Amino acid sequence: MNESVVSESVFMERELHSQPATWREAARLAAAPNPLPAPGARVAVVGCGTSWFMAQSYAVLRERAGHGVTDAYAASEADPALDPARGYDALVAITRSGTTTEVLRVLESAAGRVPTVTVLGAQDTPALALSDATVGLPFADERSVVQTRFATTALALFRAHLGEDLSAAVADAEAALTAPVERSWLDAEQFTFLGRGWTVGLAHEAALKMREAAQSWTESYPAMEYRHGPVSIAAPGRVAWMLGEPPEGLADQVAGSGAEFVQHARDPLAELVLAQRVALERARARGLDPDNPRGLTRSVLLDQS
Repeated sequence: MNESVVSESVFMERELHSQPATWREAARLAAAPNPLPAPGARVAVVGCGTSWFMAQSYAVLRERAGHGVTDAYAASEADPALDPARGYDALVAITRSGTTTEVLRVLESAAGRVPTVTVLGAQDTPALALSDATVGLPFADERSVVQTRFATTALALFRAHLGEDLSAAVADAEAALTAPVERSWLDAEQFTFLGRGWTVGLAHEAALKMREAAQSWTESYPAMEYRHGPVSIAAPGRVAWMLGEPPEGLADQVAGSGAEFVQHARDPLAELVLAQRVALERARARGLDPDNPRGLTRSVLLDQS
């Protein structure tokens, strides 16, 4: 192990451990007047990477709460969100840096067409000026390239705004921060993360953390879709990890393959915190720096010349 690299990989650890506190602050923000879409509004939600996965989770949660049609788009594929025929009343953008090119392009294109609300980490950024309204989460901004607390805090904000009490989720996150990280998880050859409904976005995000931080072979699927082919990858030395309640029979099916099936009775967002910890520890075990992962930067800035 490269000790000099490990000693520098501190931001991701500090930031992921701060999540119970940032979620509480998000709940306080949600309880105060804010510009997030009211019940009944037709909403498009956009983001890139991690923020797109949080958009997916928010879209399912908002519709299930009866607040209205909500569609999630990758910002790079967001043209339908700006189509007048779809009749959106608001466009919600999620961006930690406020500088990601695709998100800025969507905000520019939405001007005068769809009212925009941006959930923003860094405040003094181009997204601030391009948005009709913003909800600032500067307390959840990060120095690590690998994103943890901003994403989960944005989703905590949305959940609280939809009327959820986050007390149990916060308590579960605190427990996830001290839960054992099993040796089998550090040594596993491959991970598959699974979700249902709103936790499908969380599964995609857990897999992304493992790829970004630890350069690990990781896949993610809706749990029932996993049974339609991808389950064939399950084998000894590999892990299938469920975020939320598994479909009946899935645990036995995975166990029958020799793979390890992981599922805990805690809030799925808190379970994502444990997956973040596993990604961090796998990175450290391989001498990698999750604060500065290979090929990645804090924000994707495209050449616009």
